[in-house]
Amino acid sequence: MSGKHTIWLHGIHAVEAALAHEPERVLSVMIDAGRNDQRLQALAEQARSQGVSVQSGSRKALDKRVADGRHQGVVAEYRPLPPLGESELLERVEAARSPLLLALDGVTDPRNLGACLRTAAAAGALAVIAPRDRAATLTPVARKAASGAADIVPFFSVTNLVRALEALKKSGLWVIGADGSAKESLYAQDLRVPLVWVLGAEGAGLRRLTAKACDLRVRIPIDPSMESLNVSVAAGICLFETVRQRLS
Repeated sequence: MSGKHTIWLHGIHAVEAALAHEPERVLSVMIDAGRNDQRLQALAEQARSQGVSVQSGSRKALDKRVADGRHQGVVAEYRPLPPLGESELLERVEAARSPLLLALDGVTDPRNLGACLRTAAAAGALAVIAPRDRAATLTPVARKAASGAADIVPFFSVTNLVRALEALKKSGLWVIGADGSAKESLYAQDLRVPLVWVLGAEGAGLRRLTAKACDLRVRIPIDPSMESLNVSVAAGICLFETVRQRLS
């Protein structure tokens, strides 16, 4: 059942999550025959119990399917869902109560995308949004970095991020951008409203039109010796300050 519409997932957490949430999309699993690892054996049993074919292979065979070789002894052939777009995003927002979303502007590193997905899932975010062009997509590397979160929090790839943000505003969400040059502090804001956080790439920050689309821009107070934070760290601070306020 191989084909151009399949990808090779790799890493224990990524394969476990796919088997747990979408086993019908896992076409086969290959385990490194040279590794005696109880986690791999448990993963193989999980796959077999769900009717997924399990094969043993050499490390060389697994390496051929993963460019960086960091597969932890397991790969899985997986048929991903088509990318979710703006119309599906708005439907979910309108059905949610006090939604919390994360939008990424110009984040090109798939590991950063994966880390942001993991953070967003931990914070109970409704979705992660990114532009379709000149940005990281949901590749196997991103899925591995997400440690299973890619199957928990939906990822929406939109044609035009600014247009998507404007549509979210019309749906009643506040759009708040994290901007190191902003005067307002994150900790001085009331974040108990439906909102979408917008974060740019480390160093580059928000693009001009994206920043202009924000209702408000705030800064995360950091020591002056540091210019910026990694985007996944910044996302964690913004999202969990929102969670803290909503729980208080």
